Amino acid sequence: MTLLTRWEPFRDFSTMQARMNRMNRLFRESYNPEVPDDSLTTTTFAPPVDIYEDEHNITLKLEVPGIEEKDIDVSVENSTLTVHGERKIEKEEKEENFRRVERQYGSFTRSFTLPSSVDPGQVTAHYDKGVLKIKLAKKAEAKPKQIKVNVGSEKTLEAKVHGKAA
Repeated sequence: MTLLTRWEPFRDFSTMQARMNRMNRLFRESYNPEVPDDSLTTTTFAPPVDIYEDEHNITLKLEVPGIEEKDIDVSVENSTLTVHGERKIEKEEKEENFRRVERQYGSFTRSFTLPSSVDPGQVTAHYDKGVLKIKLAKKAEAKPKQIKVNVGSEKTLEAKVHGKAA
């Protein structure tokens, strides 16, 4: 079986640019004479998110492992969903003993513009095993409606559509 993969020539450039931006930001933050201790391990980050939709809800799943529930804030204002949180570094471990720090620490904010089909009063959030799941219920008028098709002549259907009696 032959698998076809779509070639995207600029995908590697965007990945490289993101890595260079992160490295540049870490370098600038690491040279901060006022806060030398936290600057090497604390940075802002954006947790990855999956968004999917069905006929009743739009669901977001954010990966936020190691963040306590009390450190996550979810709010809806002016058709914008905002998720804010913070992953704190454990102070018991001495930072000079680290050989490598790849996990990102610090605060994050993710904002999403909600479509008009979402009911802002029907938002629920559930946190389990490092995944924050946010369900956005759709308004009743935005949900798909089943329309029954009657079998008969075209004239009968046309009369019903235009409101005329047959």
